[in-house]
Amino acid sequence: MPLFRMLRRCLAPIRLILCALMAANAAAAECAGQDLFHAMTPAQRAELDAAVAGVPHARGIFWRATKGDARIDIVGTYHFPDLRHAATVARMAPLIATAGALLVEAGPEEEAKLTERLRSDPSLMIDARGPTLPERLGRADWQRVAQAMEDRGVPAVVASRLRPWYVAMMLGLSPCMLEQVQAQGDTGGLDHLLIEQAQEDGVPVLALEPWDTLFTLFDDMTSGEEEDMIRAALPAARHADDYATTTLEAYFAGDIWKIWEFGRLDAHASSGLSRAEVDRQTALAQAELMDARNRDWTRPLTDAADRAAAQGRHVVAAFGALHLPGQNGVLRLLEKDGWTVTEMMP
Repeated sequence: MPLFRMLRRCLAPIRLILCALMAANAAAAECAGQDLFHAMTPAQRAELDAAVAGVPHARGIFWRATKGDARIDIVGTYHFPDLRHAATVARMAPLIATAGALLVEAGPEEEAKLTERLRSDPSLMIDARGPTLPERLGRADWQRVAQAMEDRGVPAVVASRLRPWYVAMMLGLSPCMLEQVQAQGDTGGLDHLLIEQAQEDGVPVLALEPWDTLFTLFDDMTSGEEEDMIRAALPAARHADDYATTTLEAYFAGDIWKIWEFGRLDAHASSGLSRAEVDRQTALAQAELMDARNRDWTRPLTDAADRAAAQGRHVVAAFGALHLPGQNGVLRLLEKDGWTVTEMMP
């Protein structure tokens, strides 16, 4: 799957930026995207099933990892709103209430630091000195980008100066979901709901990574790669509501890795890129946005669990569900470190 579409599925800090940049005065909308899994042919379904087969922990949202007296109760999250999150919060609430800590991608302190930094340093999001995006992309591509950004509530004059990675991310987001964020002033995602539960219970909330992680992920990209990232986002931008619905339904069905492989296979057909380029971007996205961060998270997870175990407690971890599966997923990395991982069945 092209890099742009991975951003909203993997990065909790992006939801913070959305809240920081958007006005909170729009009316909520009912999202009416289509589940694209239903439109797949038998051959496409077979190809998707083959891509998922053999991937460790490909299905499931609720997991438990144990090692000696230490225990980590894990829930894979979805960073945007859905009424079905209430059932997940109810399920996790008793575990959080007795936990030594809740570990998330970005906690309240990290959110506050990010918000303050965005206010004090607009250059994190805006390139005021370099060439504009119309100059970089050319007239035809820029007109398509400008219209898509207008559809997402960002005026073209503003979009023309935004950092390319942010524009690419925005193009992959559902306009309907963005309207919901605007109306609520918050993403309403599962992460925030669980943080609120921990705060009510007086349970410490710990971050798995620094507040500025997002801004270090794109440092090595060339100008050409940045521009290609935007162009790769354009074909799917018109159908972002459908992609959002497809992702959401797969998430609640527990088909976590199927989300990833569906995006990759769909991009083969619809992105306008060669299969080799799609696979290259998929590998880059997985390496930078998932695998590297997964490795960084294992130490704070296990250290927190060991500290809690010394007090006769466990910890709860809540982070993007796509970080769970795979040979380099958090669950497999814990297993390689000697932890026993089991699925907590519904």
